[in-house]
Amino acid sequence: MELIKCDKTHSEKVTELYHRTIRYLEENINYPKWSEEHPSDCNIQAAIISGTQYACIDKEKILGAVVLSTDPEGFYEAGNWSRELKDGECLFVHALAVDPLFAHNGIGVFMVEQCIKTARQGGYKALRLDVVPGNIPAESLYRKMGFVFAGTKDLKRNIDDIPVFDLYELDLI
Repeated sequence: MELIKCDKTHSEKVTELYHRTIRYLEENINYPKWSEEHPSDCNIQAAIISGTQYACIDKEKILGAVVLSTDPEGFYEAGNWSRELKDGECLFVHALAVDPLFAHNGIGVFMVEQCIKTARQGGYKALRLDVVPGNIPAESLYRKMGFVFAGTKDLKRNIDDIPVFDLYELDLI
């Protein structure tokens, strides 16, 4: 397995992966409260164009996807962070998804390990993310990988059914 930066040739398969994940979540327990509005096709395409969309692949099969960006996509200043960082000193994890067809095979752990590796190689001082409160699988994964809880905060995203998010941080220095 490897985590690669996506380009336009991956667009269709990454979009299909997110759609399959959303359908699975809607039919089971939708911990992250994802819908066709998020992550939307427009979000996915924008991430590919900006070079922030990554995919976990094995033998040309896409097993997972994640966005790694310097944009927190919200009011992260509200977090109880271990230290203050300037813009560009932190990398943010967004929309991490493992294809439901390959769940429970260590892919999520591998992807988070690769996110950490990418952040370290990029010289970032921390890796930060947010999780919908009650998203037990995500919170368990991130805590297992060494992330520290940094508070439940309003990120001013104006999402009616998600007024606050649980914040997590991994210090890289």
